[in-house]
Amino acid sequence: MKVRRINRLGSKAALVGVAGLLATTAAAQESAAVDFYGQINPTFLSFDDGVSSTDILTDNDHSNTRIGMWARGILGVEGLDFNFETALGLPSSSATSQTNTPDWTWDETKLRKVDLSYAGNWGKIYVGQGSMATDGVAQKDMSGTTLVNYSGIPDSAGSFMFRNAAGVLTTRQVKDNFKDLDGARRARLRYDTPEFSGFKLSAAIGEEVLATGNNNTYYDVAATYAGGNDAVAFSAAIGTAWTDTATGTNRQTSGSVAVLHKDSGLNGAFSAGAVDGGGDYLYAKVGIVRNWLSVGSTALAVDYYESSDFVVNERGDAVGFGIVQKFDKQNIEAYFGYRTYSLTDTTGAVSYRDAEHYMLGARFKF
Repeated sequence: MKVRRINRLGSKAALVGVAGLLATTAAAQESAAVDFYGQINPTFLSFDDGVSSTDILTDNDHSNTRIGMWARGILGVEGLDFNFETALGLPSSSATSQTNTPDWTWDETKLRKVDLSYAGNWGKIYVGQGSMATDGVAQKDMSGTTLVNYSGIPDSAGSFMFRNAAGVLTTRQVKDNFKDLDGARRARLRYDTPEFSGFKLSAAIGEEVLATGNNNTYYDVAATYAGGNDAVAFSAAIGTAWTDTATGTNRQTSGSVAVLHKDSGLNGAFSAGAVDGGGDYLYAKVGIVRNWLSVGSTALAVDYYESSDFVVNERGDAVGFGIVQKFDKQNIEAYFGYRTYSLTDTTGAVSYRDAEHYMLGARFKF
């Protein structure tokens, strides 16, 4: 499947300029409701590759430090909204490795949303930098522990490298074999249908304008559902994404389901995905959320991940544990997470040492 390449939605500098212009215009309108928000999420990360340990204070990429603003009802038009959001460029957990300690820097790639949307009874249209249709389809989760364990495993320590049996660092990184095939944020045009009995369909087409050297066109479709009853909450999503490159079209499909029993707090999540002609994965998680302490809820969960052939003839296995304690009055979530990694070359040509990491930190929202 192939579509004609769309024109770029703008240069990197233009995108930043448009963000400032729209934010200023929205704030100047007396009829627009403007809200600012943000969060900080420092974490201590320790990664043991079987020979040595790397310990560092970093930013938790499961939900990175960011600021943003919403302007709603721009020019007095109900449903015409603008959302600007950017990470602050703190050293990220997913970019840290045995050989790389990221600097605290900001550039246009840290922009998360520069997004104008208009909603009505016919659905919703988005224009600008923001979520493609498949962003989030592989990550449905009601465990309350996504700050430390969910299907997006590389967010914790994705750039760390495995060692071979002799203890020598290889080029194989965690993110090579532990993917969840979730969608991304791009400069795109997106449409969401109205919700029908909990169901919604979405479609988007876009390009990468915040990084150089990427001339691909991206397009995707997704279906989501959210519902349940007085006893159980349920959510699910599935989507397919295509990437047009200079050499052809790549396709991947992923989806997830999550369920929560409201009275007991017991919950579960499942995710799976595959790349046409490439690798695939399965992810499963069980947990519990209870109000054991008066300060806020406590969430506990364990998960398991298995992949094959994201790198040909290699299999990845990971087991994780997470705990998140909320402090409601302070808007703080304190957390601890632990994960083990096992990488296997199914041909026996290479033997990799097992690895593990733990994270300890807290997120503060404002």
